[in-house]
Amino acid sequence: MKTFTIALRATLVTLVLTGLLYPVAMTGLAQALFPNAANGSLVKDDSGKVIGSRLLAQSFANPAYFQPRPSAAGSGYDGLASGGSNLGPTSAKLQERVKSELTRLARENSAARSPVPIELVTASGSGLDPHVSPEAARWQIDRVARARAVSPERIAAALEASVVGRDLEILGEPTVNVLDLNQALDRQFGAPPSPHREATVAN
Repeated sequence: MKTFTIALRATLVTLVLTGLLYPVAMTGLAQALFPNAANGSLVKDDSGKVIGSRLLAQSFANPAYFQPRPSAAGSGYDGLASGGSNLGPTSAKLQERVKSELTRLARENSAARSPVPIELVTASGSGLDPHVSPEAARWQIDRVARARAVSPERIAAALEASVVGRDLEILGEPTVNVLDLNQALDRQFGAPPSPHREATVAN
């Protein structure tokens, strides 16, 4: 009985410390020091409406927006079903999907002067990676410029301003957060026209 009482007390103390006090303290500290990150790094438009999270990719069908990597999370970009397709390089399903993406990208980016970047036809492990490389973003410039009736040089300047360099100048590779970039475009050039409306590039 004595051993049981000691074990019960240790269990209750551990439960209170690690299951209640520690989470409450860490949550309070995070809310005080990093409220935006603690609440999901949410991104809002100028009216205050939440339009996404800086940590999660989302689909951008309008040609006036830069596009992220494809997603195999759920039905696509599903934050509740994060994961890859788990299809191997010999998978016929994967090969068909890649061919379909290549065809679509080539059609929508007919002015691109180089082959489709591999990351734009392959999903990330989580299916929710919000970043692309600067090279993959630059490949899309002509399509975005045409859809927005803005010169490619101005779109390129906005893109370069959105490039995030290596951590501490040595860790990782430069990246572009697709949602941040698209929001910057809307702020600088206004909301894009309907994708069904033909636009001419301005000089």
